[in-house]
Order: sequence, then C-alpha cells, then structure tokens
Amino acid sequence: MQLIPQLLYPVYERRLAAQLRDKARPNHVAVMCDGNRRWAREAGFEDVSHGHRVGARRIANLVQWCVDANIPVVTFYLLSTENLGRDSSEVELLYQIIGDVVAELSAPELNAKVQAVGHLELLPAEFRKRMAEETAKTADHDGVIVNIAVGYGGRQEIVDAVQAVVSDKIEEGVAAGDLASAITSDEISSHLYTKGQPDPDLVIRTSGEQRLSGFLLWQSAYSEIWFTDTYWPAFRRVDFLRALRDYSQRNRRFGK
Repeated sequence: MQLIPQLLYPVYERRLAAQLRDKARPNHVAVMCDGNRRWAREAGFEDVSHGHRVGARRIANLVQWCVDANIPVVTFYLLSTENLGRDSSEVELLYQIIGDVVAELSAPELNAKVQAVGHLELLPAEFRKRMAEETAKTADHDGVIVNIAVGYGGRQEIVDAVQAVVSDKIEEGVAAGDLASAITSDEISSHLYTKGQPDPDLVIRTSGEQRLSGFLLWQSAYSEIWFTDTYWPAFRRVDFLRALRDYSQRNRRFGK
C-alpha cells in the first residue's frame, strides 16, 4: 500500500513547484533541525546517534533545494548552547557530524559560502579549527550563503552584539555618558553573528515543537514561522515546497 504514495510524490512535487512560479519567495530561510533523536527511537534504533547521521544528510539536500528555488541565504540551527550540556559522548559525536556536514557543504561544485555563527569560544579548540579551515575554503564562493549555528544562543548573541557596540564606541572616543544613546537598533543589527545578511523571512521548525527556543531572536522579530510534525531526518523536498507555498500565501505586515 505504500508504493502508490511513493509513486505519486514526484507528481505532487511538480505540482507544488508549478504553484510557486511567480510567487513571493523568501530571501532567507532559517531551519530548526529538530527531532533527530525521536526519529531514531520511533524508527526502532537503539543508538539515537543514527538520527543525527540521517539528519545530517538532509542539510545538503535542503541547501540544494534553496539553490533550485533561488533562495540566497539559509541558516541551520544545529547545536545550541543548551545542547552542550548533553552527554559528552553525544556532543562529541555531534562535533564530528557537524564537521563532516561543513566539509560537504564546502565542496567547490556547490559554490556555497559557509560560515559558523554562534558563541564559538564555547566550543573545543580542535572543532573550531576544523570549522575555520573548512569555511575558509568557501571565502571566494558566490553562491548560496549557508550559516551553521553551533554553540548558538539567541540571548547570548544579543549580549555579544551589545558588548561589541559598547567596545567600538569606547574605541571611537564616545564619552561614558553618551554610550546609552549610541546603542541603537541599527548598531546592534550590524554586530550580530549574521550581520550584513537579510533577516530570515521564513523560519521552519520540524518535529512538532512550536517555539523558537532562542533561535535568531533579534532577526526573527517579523519572520513567518512554519511548523511541521515531520522529524528532521524525514523532511523531504515536498515538505519544503509546502513551507514555501504557505509562505507565499501569507500577508506580511511587519508589525504595521
């Protein structure tokens, strides 16, 4: 009975893609890749790390889907500051998997410009070194921008941005009494991890959870949010196209 739905998926995908022609597209899609461990458990795997490995394969897929849809920026939330408190063996595995993902995305044929965003000082030196080496390979790439959020926390990002603004203003000679007025919305935006990039138009969260969990708190103030019950390892192109279709049908008012 499963064969018929599988055969119909390509037809449904083509239909969705046709519906999106000449429709509004996001310039920046942010994805919360959630549900890896639950997918593994429900699929019968005793080792939940299998969920992380399968989920890792979806990342390059989604980058290619963004290229196909002419979406210039995509951000993946892969490792939060809270995740760092998990079992050390699982975190070490995540470092390895994320490093492998970044290496795959750095391939010349993809032409993606990859960068790590987060409070990177919290991460092991060897992992930071690998991330720096892999992302440096993409410095001259001019394709889709791929942000890998690791050691990331939305509140910490805002704290880091404000501290950076204050430091810059002090270096510029701004008097202590004038510092408060020098900290503006534009100044904070220009010191975020994603500075110089458009804010996410669309945030996708998989696994059925319906919260942002600190992801891009500043940047997502007016983002459209799309939740799906699908676990990240099971996320398909048809799910992505559904998210884009839903986005194209929304009336964005940006708080007005």
